[in-house]
Amino acid sequence: MKKCMVIFLLAAPSLSVAQENETVEDLVTDRPDATESSRAVPLHSLQVETGIFYESFKETESHFETIGYNTTLLRYGLFKNFELRVGWNLEETRTTFTNSQLADVASGFSPLLLGMKVELLEENGWMPEIALLGHIQMPFLAATAFRPENTGVDFRFSAAHTLSEASSIGYNLGAQWGNDSPEAAYVYTLAYGYSLTDNIGLYAEVYGDLLENSKANHFCDAGITYLIKKNIQLDATIGRSFTEGQDLLVSAGVSFRIPK
Repeated sequence: MKKCMVIFLLAAPSLSVAQENETVEDLVTDRPDATESSRAVPLHSLQVETGIFYESFKETESHFETIGYNTTLLRYGLFKNFELRVGWNLEETRTTFTNSQLADVASGFSPLLLGMKVELLEENGWMPEIALLGHIQMPFLAATAFRPENTGVDFRFSAAHTLSEASSIGYNLGAQWGNDSPEAAYVYTLAYGYSLTDNIGLYAEVYGDLLENSKANHFCDAGITYLIKKNIQLDATIGRSFTEGQDLLVSAGVSFRIPK
């Protein structure tokens, strides 16, 4: 089953429309979309971003369904403008062939994700706000069904431009190596966020990966965020792929910050 690593890693990470609203800018999340934000969490604060997702993909007579029961990212502000990141997924994949479900169901934890984010530049005129992110995936901590032979790594630069008081764009560029493949996958994302009200945000996004020796994967999604309190946010997303690999993606989640 083809599946974009951006979703596999954390089910969506993101440009938060809260980032563009001065009254709620303290909470900037890396979900629900695939675009990672260009801001680290505040010093000595712990931010929890978790959710569920459902993904469906049909290929000839086969139908693959993946349910993510837990997609959690922990972000901790170790220094000013620098955060540590720990993430993991609990997933279940079912395969149906010619309308008959196969008995073998893959389930368990995906490789543990360890990483960091550091803010590099503040936005200044035409210069965007820029951050650098990097992760490694620890295969020996994963369930047998999801355990690769090699350690996966990725990095990306995240940038954001303010368009108006209510809108902005964010984009990522980077590369990743994983799934026991020696070829690099060059990652891109582009998201537009709009603050409908002080508490409600909307976004639309395109993203994908360009493989060195294989066919590229291109995806799109859109979603909504709702800020319950200044430090608690709900989200929902729906998406699919332009290329083969994903017929439907739906997800929902919650993010909250525990201040220092």
